[in-house]
Amino acid sequence: MCGIVGYVGSKQATPVLINGLKKLEYRGYDSAGVAVLSESSDEILVRKSKGAIKFLEEKIADEVIKGSVGIGHTRWATHGEPSDLNSHPHTNVSGTIAVVHNGIIENYAKLKAWLQDQGVVFKSQTDTEVIAHLINYFYEKTGEIFKAVLETLHRLEGSYALGVVCTKYPDRLIAARKESPLIVGLGKGENFIASDVPPVLEYTRDVYYLNQNELAVLYNDHVDLFDSEGNKIVREPSHVDWDLSSAEKGGYAHFMLKEIHEQSKAFTDTLRPRLVFDGETPSDIQFDEIEFGEDWKTAGRIVITACGTAYHAGVVGKYAFEKFARIPVSVDVASEFRYRNPILNKNDIFIVISQSGETADTLAALRLAKQAGAKVIAITNCVGSTVSREADEVIYTWAGPEIAVASTKAYTTQLMCLYLLALKLGKERHTLSESEYKKLLSEIALIPEKTKEITENQSEIQKFASRQFNKSKIFYIGRQFDSASSLESALKLKEVSYMHCEAFAAGELKHGPIALVDSDTLVVAIATEPALYEKLASNIVEVKSRGAVTMAITIDKTGAFNNCCDEVISIPDIEPSLASMLSIIPAQLFAYYCSILRGNDPDKPRNLAKSVTVE
Repeated sequence: MCGIVGYVGSKQATPVLINGLKKLEYRGYDSAGVAVLSESSDEILVRKSKGAIKFLEEKIADEVIKGSVGIGHTRWATHGEPSDLNSHPHTNVSGTIAVVHNGIIENYAKLKAWLQDQGVVFKSQTDTEVIAHLINYFYEKTGEIFKAVLETLHRLEGSYALGVVCTKYPDRLIAARKESPLIVGLGKGENFIASDVPPVLEYTRDVYYLNQNELAVLYNDHVDLFDSEGNKIVREPSHVDWDLSSAEKGGYAHFMLKEIHEQSKAFTDTLRPRLVFDGETPSDIQFDEIEFGEDWKTAGRIVITACGTAYHAGVVGKYAFEKFARIPVSVDVASEFRYRNPILNKNDIFIVISQSGETADTLAALRLAKQAGAKVIAITNCVGSTVSREADEVIYTWAGPEIAVASTKAYTTQLMCLYLLALKLGKERHTLSESEYKKLLSEIALIPEKTKEITENQSEIQKFASRQFNKSKIFYIGRQFDSASSLESALKLKEVSYMHCEAFAAGELKHGPIALVDSDTLVVAIATEPALYEKLASNIVEVKSRGAVTMAITIDKTGAFNNCCDEVISIPDIEPSLASMLSIIPAQLFAYYCSILRGNDPDKPRNLAKSVTVE
């Protein structure tokens, strides 16, 4: 959530900061601001505004803000309502120190009361303003800004990514992180900080991913890294392979639509490095990142923990592991897992899934599992993220940058990684015969091409959305794998269209939800399990007889749903147990078209953020 940018160099900082903030809009925000060290006076020029970045631009359009060192921020309100006053950056009383902050300071109330006893007058309702005043307090004690920041960090409880500038040190910018992500971009004669890579890509591809409790001091010609005690750290920067064009719309109306269409390539990028071929035929799965040793073969259980969309991937993964590897699987919402005193065993395989690799609840669950001695495997899209660094082993989805807040290709590549793990484990545990294993590998190798078939024939879904986007109630139903896919299908529609949508196992209809069904209801059945077509069709008839409009997303080619559904969306034929990677795509498209038909921005849904780095 929120976005931080910072610049030190020879350029005018304000345009760089504004441009960087726009690259972080996908993270979600309700206000924006910048603070620039004036090159003509001993002051920090702070300009901020509630609402979109365009309002900040309008505010400074007729003003010349000259300065080559500055920080910027997009805020997503936690403490205090969205307002100009609560927007970042925040300053000390004299305006000589400015701070931007992502995260939550859990002991801010105690610190605020203490500072008020020292005579400090607060202007905002935020927890962040405490940081600016605390740095000022220690600066007056030590006379050195870096020491003041260090002393402040030692007293903060909670999560933070920080950017700090001071008028007495106009040649530098100080950055620090704990829990919340922050990167340092290394340019030529200029350096940057940002919450994510896109803001720095047009200037550099060399970055430091700040680790937990690390600080950086940026000058125009170099960057120094420090640990939490102020000791210098030396390490090589990372190189970002993808370029700026990967984070642009490329002719699509929205990033969400672009990323739905990119799923074929994302599948290929995730799959190909891990498939071993015998001639033209896939023969095995090879994960260079992890080793399938005895701990995998003798594991008593797999535990999967995640939040939101990643949790739904985990539910699909449960079905896959239990079907192919015949191993019991527990799937938990991370925000619940961390508080329920979970039972963990040392022979558990613990899998955490996070698109950003920074999800606060998922990180807390990961740390709890490590304390219990479980083997922790992370599945994430972000190289250098906290999850990837703290897990024992990490599997990257290689989905490429995902800009739209609502996840599409990150989700499907998470599914691909889980399926590959489940199949490989099935082979290692001898629960799949060699012929079954190779047949499934041949099927999974076809997923990228079959994905392209769906996205190239989206007009049916678009037309159906044009007739149904004003429904007041939508239910997604399914059985087995399809029940799991229904969860994510419903979430996508809720996220971007703001339509009320629920998902449940089809057999549960008559245990309560059918009481809600009437002529203003749309029921979407995901049907990729041929052995259960008859039962699912009977569920559809039940809601159809009560006036609901019905649609099926299916691999069926026999017409099993033609008589009971108003619309049948056919997806390419595939082994049913692998179909979850395909059946979600029509649901993503349906959500996208409902969103734009209702006048929404599918890339930036209200109240949502891409990376949930606070509870």
